[in-house]
This record gives sequence, structure tokens and C-alpha cells, in this order.
Amino acid sequence: ALVFGSIVLEALPFMLVGSLIGGLIEVFVSRERLTRHLPRGPLALTCAAALLGLVLPVCECAVVPVVRRLTRKGLPLSAAVAYLLGGPIVNPIVGASTFLAYAGEWRIVALRLGAGYAIAVGVGWLMGRLFARRPALLADRAGHGHAAGCGCGCGHDHAHEQGHGLGARLGAALRHASDDFTAVAHYLILGAAIAAFAQTVVERRAVLELAAIPFLPAAAMMALAILLNLCSEADAFIGASFRGLVPLHAQMAFLLTGPMFDLKLLLMY
Repeated sequence: ALVFGSIVLEALPFMLVGSLIGGLIEVFVSRERLTRHLPRGPLALTCAAALLGLVLPVCECAVVPVVRRLTRKGLPLSAAVAYLLGGPIVNPIVGASTFLAYAGEWRIVALRLGAGYAIAVGVGWLMGRLFARRPALLADRAGHGHAAGCGCGCGHDHAHEQGHGLGARLGAALRHASDDFTAVAHYLILGAAIAAFAQTVVERRAVLELAAIPFLPAAAMMALAILLNLCSEADAFIGASFRGLVPLHAQMAFLLTGPMFDLKLLLMY
């Protein structure tokens, strides 16, 4: 119970901050203007798109509808995939939560953000090369789902709300933030419970012996990330709780897989 409570209490503030920033961005930031300032070259555009999380720091739950809007404004497939994969990892909220979860170890933060950026650029560039002549969205579905929301499958209403006054727009931002926060908080609770159970009940000696088998710890942690559906702004606290149970590369596999692909994202994709 103590381990579970500590994980939850450490992670909730970052989830709240991330939800508030996402709500403000949804209402106040024009993504159309942002695309005009992106580079023109395909590789340079892909590299820049993977860094969009630095100015649009949203979690993986919110990045899908953002990418849908950007692609309709002409963002190429390679850049869209790069932001889709890199945005939930390469952003200041995730960097700060990882820094705190790992007790100020900058090396872990650099490894996570650097590896996430490299994967996003590589996969985005590859997708652009393989499907250069295909649109990012299916033409017969591209226009659906925007009257009542984004149709992304996440259960949120991410439609841009056109308020006339500052108070109305702030209220809309808070509603978006509240929806995002309540939608992902139960995933954090589930992940914290599993991590606390593993840390206190599972025999450490058995886990360490299992971790000595090549590739098995990383594969197991990737599968756990896919099943837990954690928010990228809080999953570092779950990953850090496995220190001493699995090696660092397995923790990194957990931290990189979840924001890019899990059961929730599968449905949204």
C-alpha cells in the first residue's frame, strides 16, 4: 500500500500539469500557423516534426487527433508519423517526470528522449519512403467525426471550441484538461498497483535470474507497456519502480514502447 500510494502521488501532479497544458493548447494554439514554419525538405521536415512535442507537449491520447488535423492541412505522412511517435516522448513534461522518477538522473532522461527522437525520425522517414504516393488518411473516412469530436476512439471530445471571450476559452480549456485527466487516471492506478505488487510480492532473486536471459526482460517490459495503456507523462514512475527487478535496457524498452504503441493507441490508430 505504501509503494502504491507513493507511485500514484508522485505521478498525479505531472498528469495534471500535462492535462492543463494540453487543454490550453487545444483552445489557444493554432496548428495551421505552426505548419507554415516547418522546413520544406522531406528529411528536415521529418526531423522537425519529431520535435513538435517541445512546443505541443501532449500525451499519446491527445496526439492522434492533433495529427489528424495536421495531415488535413497538408502535413506529409513522414512528418505526421514522426510527430505521432515522437510527440508523446520528446516533450518537456515527459522529460521532467522522468527526471523526478529517476531521482535526477539526467542520463536516463537523455536516453529516453534521444532514443524516442531517433525512433520517431527513422520510422517517419521510412514510412515516407515506402508510402510516398499514399495519403496519411483514408479518403472515405477523412471527413468523418468532426461535428461531434475527432472520432479518434479515445472517448474525448477534442473538437476545437470557438469561444468569444477569454473566460469562455479558459473554461473550454479546463473542460478538455478535465476530460483528459479523468480518462487516463485509472490507467495510472492499474499500473501503480501492478508495479507495487511486483516490487513487494515477487521474489527478487527469481526475477533477477529471469532477467539474466538475453532479450527476455525487454520483451516482457514491452508487453507490459502495451497492456497497461499508461500515460507518457506518468509512466516513468512505473518504469522507475522496476529498478532492481529488471535491467536498465528493459526499463527503457518499457518507457519507449508505451507512448508509441499500446492497446489504447491501437484502437485510436
